Amino acid sequence: MGVRRALRSDHAVGWALAFPAVFLITVFGLVPIVWSFVLSFQKTNLIAPNPPFVGLANYRALAKDPVFRLSVVHSLIYTALFVPLSVGGALALAMALNRKIHGIRLYRTAVFVPVVASTIATAIMFLVLFDKNFGLANWALEKVGLGPFGFFESVDGALYSIVAMTVWGWLGFDVIIYLAALQGVPQELIEAAAIDGAGRWSLFRNVTLPLLGPATLFLVVWSTINALQLFDEVYFLTRGGPLRATYVVVYYLFDLAFQRGIAGYAAAIAYVLFLAILALTIVQLWVGKKVVYYSS
Repeated sequence: MGVRRALRSDHAVGWALAFPAVFLITVFGLVPIVWSFVLSFQKTNLIAPNPPFVGLANYRALAKDPVFRLSVVHSLIYTALFVPLSVGGALALAMALNRKIHGIRLYRTAVFVPVVASTIATAIMFLVLFDKNFGLANWALEKVGLGPFGFFESVDGALYSIVAMTVWGWLGFDVIIYLAALQGVPQELIEAAAIDGAGRWSLFRNVTLPLLGPATLFLVVWSTINALQLFDEVYFLTRGGPLRATYVVVYYLFDLAFQRGIAGYAAAIAYVLFLAILALTIVQLWVGKKVVYYSS
């Protein structure tokens, strides 16, 4: 009777409904995480049986790997540009779109469209846009006496071109978050500050911006994690080139694991990246806790 009662209980029904998702997360999420951790202590190519354990040798080798250091530098440069440009640009756009004007829904939809477009579609569009011979960007630059530039073929400009493309692609997501946050700003505070003589800039700096603190913190943390895991755009557009100018950490570990068969070393890079992202996120949240205002 006890077994029947347990099987008919709400808990059993709930677990039965959740089991497919739990199973998939375990098989395709938790198992690979544990397996890759074991791989990071092995010298393996994912094919040979019984790979030998090498202890911390893979981790120690990172300090002497110039390509790893180069990929870290590129990832940090990309992150340092992508995060402020996407978050700051989204804030400016959200402020512009947080008004009651004719056709505002159409403008808000247009801003969000790049987010739902696939990475490949966005990359193809920018390949055409930045084409050295026929691209619209070079056509406009030639009108002012500049160019032509091979944006994705340039050692000096390829990484910055990827920054421009990804900022454009993710800007709409940040704008939606900021628009939602702006809807929650109490209008009575704005009106009270305006009555006290605060100008537009003073209202934004002293009232609106502090109340957007939680949204800003979320977007900074999310954008940082997203930027440090850059891969799709590099793989499709440049394959790390030209001359490794766009080699970033995730592309480097992909190249090692799946093109050169150095999976153990690649797994060590993946875990170092995970720990770096975790530490940076903790620092950001700690700083955010000190400076971000949460209204009750």
